[in-house]
Amino acid sequence: MDIEGDLTALLCDLVDIESVSGNERAIADAVQAALTPFPHLSVSRDADLVIARTDTGRPERVVVAGHLDTVPVAGNLPSRRDGDRIYGRGACDMKGGVAVMLAAAARLAAPNRDITWIFYDHEEVDSALNGLGRLDGELAGDLAILMEPTSAQIEGGCQGTARFEIETKGVKAHSGRAWLGHNAIHDACDVLARLYRYKPREVDVDGLRYKEGLNATGISGGIAANVIPDKCVVSINYRFAPDRDEASVKSFIAETFLGYTPVWTDFALGARPGLDRQIARDFVAAVGGQVSPKYGWTDVARFSARGVPAVNYGPGDPGKAHADDEFCPVADLHSCYQGLLRYFAG
Repeated sequence: MDIEGDLTALLCDLVDIESVSGNERAIADAVQAALTPFPHLSVSRDADLVIARTDTGRPERVVVAGHLDTVPVAGNLPSRRDGDRIYGRGACDMKGGVAVMLAAAARLAAPNRDITWIFYDHEEVDSALNGLGRLDGELAGDLAILMEPTSAQIEGGCQGTARFEIETKGVKAHSGRAWLGHNAIHDACDVLARLYRYKPREVDVDGLRYKEGLNATGISGGIAANVIPDKCVVSINYRFAPDRDEASVKSFIAETFLGYTPVWTDFALGARPGLDRQIARDFVAAVGGQVSPKYGWTDVARFSARGVPAVNYGPGDPGKAHADDEFCPVADLHSCYQGLLRYFAG
């Protein structure tokens, strides 16, 4: 790969290296080989994760991260260019961001802040496998930029997410003699009514307004068409603003579903955008455009948990992530590349 050449050609080269989660070896090899010749970078490897650092002694360090893996291929390789778009698996999520990172890493030999470039594996699968989870000190910095697709606009922090189940219990009976039993599915109406009455909380965090959401995402119960069900389970997902901690989330859920016992199945705190810090404000000033809150959870939360403010900023429409026709606009590539140059060389 020529990481000092044309950005669109670089993105096509990256897309054409199939790297479905668990098969990142070839693309990690290519990234390592492309970065190693540059004397201003100290390049290291951890399995299929590649790190490139500048060490100029600047007082501030920024971590720029992007994942190398993709979801499974769906007849969308090799890459192709159609007008001002590059199509192919991973073009949007997130090899467009990786292309920008590689080109900027090559160019920024004397940045005004030291940079840790992290190209990591296993983002699209179980979080326990995520390459960032193997790192500790390398995640340290004064700001983190995650090159997830954001249509070349800054999205600050991210929401937290909590998943839990609420079960209602009944008594089985033949549906022809329903009065001999108790219908657990009917009892779930109370749970659903509480969700229906819920008013989404909105809150400002570091200058960005986050809107929460509490929704049923699944319901199951019953064993046969002629049996009164003795059990019903409602699956619920709560997306919460990054000002909440685990205790406040669980207290809110306990209050909302008083009388029930939530069974927690997944929990991840959100990330504050850190736009109250000068280093983050400088990034916003360099990039320009409107800053929005990140709806959804991303790996910026891994940095926030370490006290590092973090933002999402990358080429591609996030709505096209994982789509069979995913693409990255060429204009987004150049916009993000120039944005990084302005920030680190300005």
